[in-house]
Formats: sequence, C-alpha cells, structure tokens
Amino acid sequence: MAYDLVVIGTGPGGYVCAIRAAQLGLKVAVVEKRATHGGTCLNVGCIPSKALLHASELFEEAGHAFGKMGIGVDAPKLDLSKMLAFKDEGVAGNVKGVEFLLKKNKIDAVFGTGTILGAGKVAVASAEGDTKELETKAIVIATGSDVAKLKGVEIDEKTIVSSTGALELQSVPKKLVVVGGGVIGLELGSVWRRLGSEVLVVEFLDRILPGMDVELGKQFQRILSKQGMEFKLGSKVTGAETAGERLKVTIEPAAGGAAESVEADVVLVAIGRVPYTEGLGLKEAGVELDERGRVKTDGHFKTNVDGIYAIGDAIAGPMLAHKAEDEGVAVAEILAGKAGHVNYEVIPNVVYTYPEVASVGRTEEELKKDGVEYKSGKFPFTANGRAKANGTTDGFVKVLADAKTDRVLGVHIVGPDAGTLIGEVALGMEFGASSEDIARTCHAHPTLSEAVKEAALAVEGRAIHM
Repeated sequence: MAYDLVVIGTGPGGYVCAIRAAQLGLKVAVVEKRATHGGTCLNVGCIPSKALLHASELFEEAGHAFGKMGIGVDAPKLDLSKMLAFKDEGVAGNVKGVEFLLKKNKIDAVFGTGTILGAGKVAVASAEGDTKELETKAIVIATGSDVAKLKGVEIDEKTIVSSTGALELQSVPKKLVVVGGGVIGLELGSVWRRLGSEVLVVEFLDRILPGMDVELGKQFQRILSKQGMEFKLGSKVTGAETAGERLKVTIEPAAGGAAESVEADVVLVAIGRVPYTEGLGLKEAGVELDERGRVKTDGHFKTNVDGIYAIGDAIAGPMLAHKAEDEGVAVAEILAGKAGHVNYEVIPNVVYTYPEVASVGRTEEELKKDGVEYKSGKFPFTANGRAKANGTTDGFVKVLADAKTDRVLGVHIVGPDAGTLIGEVALGMEFGASSEDIARTCHAHPTLSEAVKEAALAVEGRAIHM
C-alpha cells in the first residue's frame, strides 16, 4: 500500500508528526518496534519517572511536613510494589491514549523494526520474522535516542542500571551511586533518596546541570544537599564490580589523580543519551550522519536524500520530548505545503525534582560569551506570599533582558512549580515581550507567578516586595 508519509518511531515526535500530517489530509503509516506506542518517553522515560517523582514527594511530605501543618498521621509505610503499579497504570493510560489517537486519525500502525531501503521504501520486520514493505512519498525518522554507555561499567539493569532499570528496582537500595549530574540522574536520584536511599551523585564537570544557568545550578545543588543528597564533582566513575553482596565503585578525579572506592547497592548510569539509528539502513540509503551520530538535516528537517526527513533526538538540538513534538508538527506542515517552523530560542527545559528547575532562552554565561549587553532581575521565593504561606520558599526567579531593547532573552527558575511558571515567560518570549510587558501584566494574588512579575520588575530595580 502506498502512503504519503511513513513515520519510523511513535515517540512524542513521531506520533505527533503522524497526527498532524493526517489532519492535513496525508495518508500516513507509523512503524513502531515496541509492542506499545509512545517511545522511550511514555514507556520508560518521562511519564513513569514523573509518576514516581509525584508518589515519592507525597511519601516524604506525609512523613516530614504534615506535622508542621497540624496534620497528625502515623509514619507512612512504603509499599514499593504498589507504587510501581501506580507508575505502570500511568504508563498504560498514556500509551493507550496514543493508540486511540492514531486510530482516530486513520493512521495505519505497523509493528516491527523499520529499515529504510531507499527513498520511498521502508521494510518492516515483525517480531515473528515476517517482513512487509511500505511504499511512500516521504519518510520521517523519529527513532529517538538510547542510553549512553560508560566505559568500564556494564549495565545489567539489576544492580548497574540505566534510567530504565532505575524505574523498576524491586527494593530500595541502601546506597545509590548516580553517575551523572544531569536531569535524569538528579530526578531518579531524588526519587530513591525520598524513599530511603543514601544517594551520591558523581559528576565529571565541576557543576551539576551542565548547560543550564550556573547560578541556578549552584543554588539547586545547595537545596539538594540540604535534602540529603551528596555530590562528588570533578570526578569520574571508572569501574563498578561485585564485591560480596554489594558493588565496589571506583571513582577518580576528572583531572587525574588517586582513585578511591565506595560501596553501593545500585549504580545508576545517567551520563546522557545518544541518537538511535542502529539497523535503520541509513548508510546503505546514503543518509549522512554528523560527528556525533545524529542524522544531518537542513533547516527544514530534510536529509541529503530526497524524500527522507528526521526529527527529535535523532537530529541536533536538545533531547526533549516537546522539542521533538514541535519538529514533528513542523515537518508535517512542510510536507503538506505549509510553512512549518520551530523557534529554537524558546524551548523550555525542566527538571522535575522538588523543587523544580526550569529554564528558557539564553543563560548569563551564553550572553557574556556572545558579548550581549543585558540586565538581570532576580526575586526570591522567600519574599513571595504564597510560597511563604505554603512553606515552599526555596529558590528564585531570574529574568534576563536586553540592556537596550528590554526584550526578554532568558528566564531561569528554581522553586515550587517552576515547570508551570516557565510557560508564562515562554509565551511572552514567543511574542517578543519585554521585561516591562511582564512587569505590567496583572498577576493574581496570592500566587507563585507573582515571583515572575517581581523578577521582571527587578530588571529595572523596582521590585515591590524585596
């Protein structure tokens, strides 16, 4: 059967691309190697991790915060199997939702491993060994990414785990060593810390959350340290081996020097992700990759081979589900003859710990490097009425605006509900808002969003409550 479009992969980028293309009248098929749709994000990534973050936050709150609010309860008891079942229930609801949406939009779903035979042809090998060939006018590669491996540390998903295995631990490890101080390591490390683990984060660089605002990362590390997480920065894990019933983890200074050993029950390898292109037949089809193994595309998601496009984690840019979704919409619109576009200057990044961390636009370090003159306004949650009332005063909002035009260039938040608060400024930046535009917009009281307004006021040194 001939299609207008075949999308390989039904993660956030792939299924959104397919739906938008179908809305625009294209005949679409999707190819998915898993038994369920949704890719890494819905099955073993964003969705299950958020379920465990939510449940573990409530567990900790019940055990440590209820008493302060006059709520007397017995110490909560952890039923880990039920918590994992709660997580699985959330995953099932989401993947079934994607299945429903694909059917609703009359998109053909073909399960199996897809291989590009050339422009216009995709072979799909099923788990049973059958192969079928799809003919299409266009192919979109939306295969996502895989876990980055660490030399000398072999992942078995039992005691040495990736993010996938860290979502399935059947008991709370007494000691957890997290390799990597990025988003995934900090989120999953915080889950198991709340549930009772001693957590040590080992990061190669001299800071956590590389790529995000430096001041934000330093404040966040202080908050996590206060919660009980330990950090060993400027260090690398060079080995992990079984020593009796535990693991012996070897840690060395990143700059070189004497090694040390620590014992752990579980090691979580979270040093990043790499594009998943294995078995796609890209080399044979003549599709070019860059030096990091990502599919090379032009400004309209097109590869060097006519009729073959790529989006999401498979190409350059931040490995974020919402970035992939926007690219999926854009390429579908381009294929339908419309002007699909993604504004890469306004893509939020969120760390779903407690408190949350959120960022959009440029950091101070980037602005200084590029010689951009800017003004900064900062407002702490300790001065926000709602945060005070709720007892959630850790963190701040920082607004960076062009010194000449006042246009907002970046906003960085660490604090309660930061992931939701960042949406306001992302919308403002999309419309070219100035810090004064945000400052003069009436915000409801008492809300956490008033901290955003106050930070915008602070750009010109006129915050009211500080």
